[in-house]
Amino acid sequence: MSAGTEIHPLALVEKGAQLGAGVRVGPFCHVGPEVVLGDGVHLLSHVSVTGATTVGARTQVHPHAALGGPPQDLKHKDARTTLTVGADCLIREGFTAHRGTEHGGGHTRIGDRCFLMANSHVAHDCHIGNGIIMANGSVMGGHCEIDDNVIISGLVAIHQFVRIGRGAMLGGGARVAGDVIPYGMAQGDRATLRGLNVVGLRRAGASHSDIAALRQAYLMLFDRARPVAENVERVRTAFPGNARVAEVLLFFTAKGRRIFTVPGVDAAAEGGDE
Repeated sequence: MSAGTEIHPLALVEKGAQLGAGVRVGPFCHVGPEVVLGDGVHLLSHVSVTGATTVGARTQVHPHAALGGPPQDLKHKDARTTLTVGADCLIREGFTAHRGTEHGGGHTRIGDRCFLMANSHVAHDCHIGNGIIMANGSVMGGHCEIDDNVIISGLVAIHQFVRIGRGAMLGGGARVAGDVIPYGMAQGDRATLRGLNVVGLRRAGASHSDIAALRQAYLMLFDRARPVAENVERVRTAFPGNARVAEVLLFFTAKGRRIFTVPGVDAAAEGGDE
């Protein structure tokens, strides 16, 4: 046991678990034999960390959270798979995250500085970036890819295999069945794009010219009067040196044919939230 580590007498830490300096394990917690807890991790109480799970330094886990359980996938046959949670995360009550599956890459990953609120869920084989906010009751199916600094509002449901681009925001109660472009703002039952997350862009330091370019690129990319491939080339030609527009185009074209979350018929002309 490392220096400064505190284990409550009512906690169970199985032989083989690796606990860093300053780890605190509160009452009624269970830490499995393959678990690695980084320096300064704090499990408050009634926390379960099992399987081949690594939790990064200074992450705080509140009661009744469960990390590293087996995937909810009937094809999984108990192969050894893993879960990694990054550093400086805040995990609230009832949060769950499962290990990967042998047919899905074998690894679930959550990045650094994530705020994962009560009763939210990260499923098997998901790859979650840094600075993610998941509000209460938000969930995702397996194999999702969530880029950095995405905000997932309360009670959002993300379909399996969906990608959410960097800096996007999903409105409360959204049902997201298709990829959401970087900086996109999606909401509604069978979510549609409602423009750009302009507030998030400003907080991230985007310039006025970048935001203006993204607005124009957004309108061009989702212009229903032309084929998608033509829209992509028009945007590429119109904004050859803009890194943020290039990021959106790369996301849009990187993985071949995909299902995307697009503007609704009445919202196609929207350029973003003021």
